[in-house]
Amino acid sequence: MSALQENPFTGPLAAEYDVLRLMCPNAGTLAKKIGDRIAAWRSDAGPLDGFEIGCGTGISTRSALSARGDLKLTAIDSAGEMLDQARNNLAEYTLAGRVEFIKSDALTALRALPDARMDVVISNYAIHNFPDDYRKAAVSQIFRVLKPGGIFVNGDRYAMDDPAAHLADTQAVVRGWFKIFTKMNRLDLLEDWIVHLLSDESPLHIMPFEPALEQLRAAGFAPVAVEFRDGVDTLVTAVKPGA
Repeated sequence: MSALQENPFTGPLAAEYDVLRLMCPNAGTLAKKIGDRIAAWRSDAGPLDGFEIGCGTGISTRSALSARGDLKLTAIDSAGEMLDQARNNLAEYTLAGRVEFIKSDALTALRALPDARMDVVISNYAIHNFPDDYRKAAVSQIFRVLKPGGIFVNGDRYAMDDPAAHLADTQAVVRGWFKIFTKMNRLDLLEDWIVHLLSDESPLHIMPFEPALEQLRAAGFAPVAVEFRDGVDTLVTAVKPGA
């Protein structure tokens, strides 16, 4: 298995991560949809234990916690700078004992969990950053740590299966970024984001839509559902069969 590359969200990308709301408005949309989905999940089942992969600055963490008062989360990220912001942004939830932030890569943290431990696993724009073999292993571990009947909710960048359509979408995104960062007079930050995008688009990392859904099914999830898709920005839910 390929080693997971170092988290790219350090330095300027981490310090000014809030610019993502301008670059990718759907990041906020998907964070809200994750919260909405968790709010509706087994609403009469009592307290839920949850696990978040790649919490970043806590955008999706807050959405899930505020939407579901009986949810407790373990939120992990491998970038310390991002976790520092998350702890600051969600200090009230930490003090209330509803979230624990841990610096770790996904596989290390997942493998440390017992079987059938979590009711829900969430992630938002994190798993597409993984190399494909690492991602496959992470999906398998997510399935293992979920309780029967548990749900995985993933908001992410799922590449279009039509290469021409995907290329056109990516070109439109980059053109939009040039306008945003030129207006901000921050071409230095634009450079960092384009370098990151090239990593996302590389054969090692790119997460094509249908193969990614099939990867979930192959791990044992059923049903696997697409609940939102706008370009590459997608909300996928996957249920572990059982209770």
